[in-house]
Amino acid sequence: MKSLAELQALRDKMKNNMGIRNDDEAKARIVVGMATCGIAAGARPVLAAFTDEVSKRGLNDVAVGQTGCIGICQYEPVAEVFMPGQEKVTYVKMTEEKARRVVAEHIVNGNVVTEYTIGANAK
Repeated sequence: MKSLAELQALRDKMKNNMGIRNDDEAKARIVVGMATCGIAAGARPVLAAFTDEVSKRGLNDVAVGQTGCIGICQYEPVAEVFMPGQEKVTYVKMTEEKARRVVAEHIVNGNVVTEYTIGANAK
C-alpha cells in the first residue's frame, strides 16, 4: 500500500466480494485477523487470496470476513475457519499460497491442513 486511495480501493473491492455471500446462508466462514499486528505481518494479501480463491471457485456458500485482534500476535497472519457442526480451526503464519491451499483442501474437500494449524506451530 502506497496511498490511502489504494487502501480504500482494496477495501471497496473486498466489501463487494464479501457482499456476494450472506453469513446466514454460509456453509463455511473464513475470518482473517486484521488488527495492526496482522496487517504488519501480511494479512491483507492473505485476506485477498482467500476472497479471490473463494470467488474464483464460485463458492457462494462461503463467507470471507475480517476481525480485529485474535490474541496470538506471534503467529500472524492468522485465519480461522468455521464449519457447521465442527470445531473452529485456527491457521497461523498464513501466506497467499497457504490461503489458496486451505480453500482447496479444507473448504472444498473437508480436510484440515494440519501443518498450518496453531497446534502444529506451537512451540
